[in-house]
Amino acid sequence: MSDMQARISTALAAGAATIAILGLLAACTADAREDDQASPTPTGSTYLVATSDTVTLPPFGEPADYQLGGSYDIDADVKIVTRDSTSEPAEGVYSICYVNGFQSQPGDDERWVVDNPDLVLRDDDGTAIIDPNWPDEFILDTSTPEKRQRISRMIGASIEACADQGFDAVEIDNLDTYSRSEGRLSIDDNLALAKLFADRAHGRAMAIGQKNSAELGDRGRSAANFDFAVTEECFRFEECGAYADVYGTAVIDIEYTDDLPVPFDEVCASDDRPATTILRDRDLVAKGEPEHVFEHC
Repeated sequence: MSDMQARISTALAAGAATIAILGLLAACTADAREDDQASPTPTGSTYLVATSDTVTLPPFGEPADYQLGGSYDIDADVKIVTRDSTSEPAEGVYSICYVNGFQSQPGDDERWVVDNPDLVLRDDDGTAIIDPNWPDEFILDTSTPEKRQRISRMIGASIEACADQGFDAVEIDNLDTYSRSEGRLSIDDNLALAKLFADRAHGRAMAIGQKNSAELGDRGRSAANFDFAVTEECFRFEECGAYADVYGTAVIDIEYTDDLPVPFDEVCASDDRPATTILRDRDLVAKGEPEHVFEHC
């Protein structure tokens, strides 16, 4: 090899080494950056970035059952069942997994208040802010990209567990925590976190449902990528049309016995209610309990 060839070879090797080092630095920088983008795929994970086009939606118009208070055998005509993430999906039907995405689960204080206290929303005195209707649930702090990323990784584990169990979709509850945050959270904060949840669900080929929050208009679909809506008492509060404007027939409504404005057969006869509308007792107790109520249109 001539002196000139040796110098060229040495320069090329140095350049290659420099490019490799820069690549490593860029990767480290990307890993360290906390923003509202989907997390990199972890080694060995089956999580893939996907779109809602890859998921299967519930068979809207078919009867559904809402079993958050305890799982039980489903009626033969029921085709959609929602159960808690700690339960097994119902067999032979479209199964939706309930995940509390914006508040802590009851009895899960150590995970949030002890291990991740900065992820719990607090007032000016440092006291954790709770949901007044659910005093054992702490509101999570979605106010910064860094906190949203951390919350999305923790809740994302529950979403992936739903996929591993065989659920077809996930519904994310308490999207509306901004409304009880004493002004500390915004709709934009929660939608940014919801988008991370949607990325995680879509990456595991699961659909994801917006839970309540009719006031979002089309932003639940356009900003967070929700695929359908699950509403509570949209007939009672005359909100069903707001969901239909965004999701069309892709809406599931649960009405409750203790606050029904008219007999349920009149609800079913109404053109304003979603095609999939059910009636449940407020506590959603399991079949066989005295308070159990389940009807569908």
